[in-house]
Amino acid sequence: MPSDASSIFTAHRRLLVDYATGIVGSRAQAEDLVQEAWLRFDEVARQRLLAEPLGYLYRIVRNLALDGQRRGARESRIFAPVELEAAAAVSPDKPVTPETDALYRDQLRLLGAALEELPERTRIAFEMHRFGGSKLREIAEFLDISLPLAGVLVADAVQHCKERLGWV
Repeated sequence: MPSDASSIFTAHRRLLVDYATGIVGSRAQAEDLVQEAWLRFDEVARQRLLAEPLGYLYRIVRNLALDGQRRGARESRIFAPVELEAAAAVSPDKPVTPETDALYRDQLRLLGAALEELPERTRIAFEMHRFGGSKLREIAEFLDISLPLAGVLVADAVQHCKERLGWV
């Protein structure tokens, strides 16, 4: 027999996804967000009686959507590509000069040293994200950590590397 919480969620799931889509602009992202909201809602509903469970569920969806937008804006600032003068000068039509090659080798050496300074979990998160193309959710699952913590680890690593490379 389904619980009251699951009945409420099931009856309003489509409307919750529509509501979240209006905030985040992506139906797929809204689906994930509503699923996360369900997990949080169910956990609280098991611990205590909610006076207005549907309102509480909508509030969770809204808060998760807004948190995601803030996190996305923060990540776009942190992960924005840094324009290097040398990188702008390189094109597939031009051969790489010894100077450019030396610059990139030096940058790569500095990056390697910066990565070695990071705690193991932070380094793994960074490498999975930047070199492996893993999504934050995949990193969180692999490291058995929360999704927000995965984002923090990657952001910390990026900031550390930028500082060590003199990009900030």
